[in-house]
Amino acid sequence: MGFNCGIVGLPNVGKSTLFNALTKTAAAEAANYPFCTIEPNTGRVAVPDIRLDKLAELASSAQILPTQLEFVDIAGLVRGAAQGEGLGNQFLANIREVDAIAHVLRCFEDDDITHVEGGVDPVRDADTVETELMISDMESLEKRMTALTKKVRGGDKQAASDLSLMEKLHAQLSDGQPARKTPNLTEDEQARLPYLQLLTTKPILYVCNVGEADAATGNAFSETVGKMAAEQGAAHVVVSAAIESEIATLDPEDAAEFLSELGLEEAGLVRMISAGYGLLELLTFFTVGPKEARAWTVHTGATAPEAAGVIHTDFQRGFIRAETIAFDDYMACSGEAGAKEAGKLRIEGSDYKVKDGDVFHFRFNV
Repeated sequence: MGFNCGIVGLPNVGKSTLFNALTKTAAAEAANYPFCTIEPNTGRVAVPDIRLDKLAELASSAQILPTQLEFVDIAGLVRGAAQGEGLGNQFLANIREVDAIAHVLRCFEDDDITHVEGGVDPVRDADTVETELMISDMESLEKRMTALTKKVRGGDKQAASDLSLMEKLHAQLSDGQPARKTPNLTEDEQARLPYLQLLTTKPILYVCNVGEADAATGNAFSETVGKMAAEQGAAHVVVSAAIESEIATLDPEDAAEFLSELGLEEAGLVRMISAGYGLLELLTFFTVGPKEARAWTVHTGATAPEAAGVIHTDFQRGFIRAETIAFDDYMACSGEAGAKEAGKLRIEGSDYKVKDGDVFHFRFNV
């Protein structure tokens, strides 16, 4: 699937360390100086879902195949990036390509790791990055608005509609607010937003990178980020990149024991992956059989034929019906046969909207 989340932030906040832990690779050189990541590193990670393990156990599936999410480690941004400072131009071009933003904020003190702004202040750092993104969006809109104005004078109705939307977004940005918060947009304008590729329309997750001692409870820095996120209607998670990088080298049993000793129930990256999945408004459906139990990803609002198309385009093209069992019913009835007997297997048509946890068997003909 092409769903991806860009890991961004100022230099030296722990982006590459987190990326390495996420993907269990040393592909991103995690050095203690600015701009050690220039070209974006990309890695695919399994989305943890206990439901898949339960389905596989019940069906005695030979293989378990989780759905995946792509994370992109993008070079650190600095103040003035919109004018090309640091690696600004590359940063802005790379971030434009991702679906959502995981903004890593430094919430730990360490004299050995340089902070480009001179001291730890995650809210200030968040504002620095957001400001650069807003400036870039304003410049992008201004160029397009100039071109559209000429078309509007010539009587182009579509250009007039596009210009009206851009003027609303530009006014919002001029007030120091990201485009994602623009009020009073029509349903049609909301649908057209993604095509503008504005940086500040992308959903955002704040990732508070704390020291090892604060991994279980967070600290004063992460609390300020939590308040900021709540005010913005954004999500935030607390992780310790140092701990996650250690866990990444351990086998599952040792990792669980290590987490327990630190008072943690699960790795912070599990929460980060799950939050990223939720940020993109994705749903999981399952296919289950003796060969494999597999999780698949679709956007919220996807229809049964669209879900079938994720597996194979022929499934969507020749879609007839979807034999559907809700996850809870599948487990309660001990599988497909029991669900049929209990009347819990439903026959759904092409208008059916996928629900999270649906277990599907698609019928098609091509």
